[in-house]
Amino acid sequence: MTAYANQVKSYIEQYKAEVGGDGLLDPHEVAEWAYKRGLHKPSIRTVVDAIASDISQFFREEFRTNQDGQRYRAKHAVRFKKGDKTMSLWADMDDEKAPRDHFVRSFAQRRQQIVGDCFQLKTDVDVYNGKNATAQPIQVPLDFTLDVEELQLPLKGKKAA
Repeated sequence: MTAYANQVKSYIEQYKAEVGGDGLLDPHEVAEWAYKRGLHKPSIRTVVDAIASDISQFFREEFRTNQDGQRYRAKHAVRFKKGDKTMSLWADMDDEKAPRDHFVRSFAQRRQQIVGDCFQLKTDVDVYNGKNATAQPIQVPLDFTLDVEELQLPLKGKKAA
């Protein structure tokens, strides 16, 4: 664990000891608590990262509707390593200058994220079921074919008004 991670872990433990609570942690409350006590002093890099995170969130949340009534995410990211840093570049689907390869990579990366999420969900469910062997096991199907088809049904044969 890095020194920074150890510092964060330390003030999370201090927060839990001081505030107590029900075992649920709100990262914003912990951050505010740590900041007010001088346990976490943001650097200019931290501030820039926070603003960049807000911009990325705006990009993630920008949706448009095409002529067929399909609501689509307008901007897509590709993550890559540059030295020891992970970077993201965003492109708008409606920007004719944005290279096709960017979207090929973005869609492939998003699919890998979904696969990773499904793997972790399956692991978490398996571990939970193992810890609670006397209860009926929780089942989580990972084939989304019918779910996606059902969500597409309202769009079949419709055009945007």
